[in-house]
Amino acid sequence: MVVPSLLEPLLHGTPMARRRAMAKAITLLESTRADHRAQGDALLTELLAHTGRALRLGISGVPGVGKSTFIEALGLYLIAQGLKVAVLAIDPSSTVSGGSILGDKTRMEQLASQEHAYIRPSPSSGTLGGVAEKTREAILVCEAAGYDVVIVETVGVGQSETAAHGMTDMFCVLQLPNAGDDLQAIKKGVMELADLVVVNKADIDPRAAIRTRTQITSSLRIMAMQGNPKHAQNDPQRWHPKVVTISALKGEGVQDFWAAVSEYRRLQSANGELAARRERQALAWMWERIDAGLRSAFRQHPAVRQLLPQLQADVVAGRIAASTAARNLLAAQAGQAPQAIR
Repeated sequence: MVVPSLLEPLLHGTPMARRRAMAKAITLLESTRADHRAQGDALLTELLAHTGRALRLGISGVPGVGKSTFIEALGLYLIAQGLKVAVLAIDPSSTVSGGSILGDKTRMEQLASQEHAYIRPSPSSGTLGGVAEKTREAILVCEAAGYDVVIVETVGVGQSETAAHGMTDMFCVLQLPNAGDDLQAIKKGVMELADLVVVNKADIDPRAAIRTRTQITSSLRIMAMQGNPKHAQNDPQRWHPKVVTISALKGEGVQDFWAAVSEYRRLQSANGELAARRERQALAWMWERIDAGLRSAFRQHPAVRQLLPQLQADVVAGRIAASTAARNLLAAQAGQAPQAIR
């Protein structure tokens, strides 16, 4: 049985043994084999009692904004403060080959060499949200192994890149100076989900960085006036999203960033919002896995597999509407007679 052989080194092993056990555990959880899934479920059940104490930090931003450089600077700073840092770096998968470069670990060369750091690159495998399908499970493995901060680095920013907000305690968005005009800063989507906005590469053009910070701060005020509860400014017991400027390459501003994160954690823990957020995320995770399981069971159903090739051909040839084909497949799964096609 795999679970006992992983459990002991993961919870009580040396740093090297823990990292090795973590890698094996996450690989087990990422497997699609039925026997591996059963072992992974058993492992998670054993680990749950040892999870929940780490800070889960989501980092997102457009390609080229400096996410990896920022995470390495932050990780080195936190390790110097006596903390252990795990990074789950998600790489985009090719829509052609399905492969992934997984280059973030090589970008964080200094952090990867630290004894109290763990970096796990994983392919997104086409999963929407910019995070790998098993990222939530990987977070629990890192927490059980005793890591104090678990950083989830997403593929990028966009309407489909907000899933990290649904699995982390704090969601941070990196922006570039002079990335756009005032309207770009006001645009919703990922910005209204951000708990903290970070203007990186401030050393290149300090004036532009200050101008960008001012623009984004103004956009946050507009969101507050529009009634977004996250951005309401009249409650001193709640966290209000802020904007900080940094230069990750030079390590400037990292301390200010962490001070803001610490203040966020203190406020949200005191008012109960942090615990409530995790409860909502746990239920959302359950339903997400139910949906995925139902899709898998549907595709594997014998009647569906028998009908699917012909119905796909009919849809492509224009002989049947896609909605009708879908209803017939669902009827086949339910053991009902398909709708007549004329």
